Amino acid sequence: MRLFFFILTLLAILNIDHLGRLIYPFPYRETVMEYAAGRGLDPYLVAAVIKTESNFNPRATSRRGARGLMQVMPETGTWAAEKMGLPCYHPDLLYDPEFNIRIGTWYLADLYRTFNRDTILVLAAYNGGQGNVQKWLEQQRWTGEKSKLDQIPFAETREFVRKVLWNYQVYRYLYGR
Repeated sequence: MRLFFFILTLLAILNIDHLGRLIYPFPYRETVMEYAAGRGLDPYLVAAVIKTESNFNPRATSRRGARGLMQVMPETGTWAAEKMGLPCYHPDLLYDPEFNIRIGTWYLADLYRTFNRDTILVLAAYNGGQGNVQKWLEQQRWTGEKSKLDQIPFAETREFVRKVLWNYQVYRYLYGR
């Protein structure tokens, strides 16, 4: 009888993982792994950003004009491409999954350097803008702490950070083993 319940439990766990991978797919995994490793990033965090930003749709375009998997703004893409020494940049390249991940992971890594490897600040800056986050901290409108996300002045940024953190846990659980 104990063996029966053990097997049922094991099957339930396996089905949950299977269902989880259907709801939380990880396309472009090799590209994410490659660029995340090259930039010292956690690939599951990158996957969580992509899931949150575009749900892995390489043709996604936001109301504000952000493009591709990681929803990179064309201006940010221009700046990043220049810093990376990429001579043939064009904003339409942001719809190419490999190029978008290349630029997006470079930008995430740059934010990690700027914000002393603090993931919460990095995620807030990725969505709300680096200058805004620095201003919120300087003006003491937000402490920068995970437990104080409600202090973030932009509702969209608050929700973005929460969603990415949730998706990050899911991706680590489903794919990190």
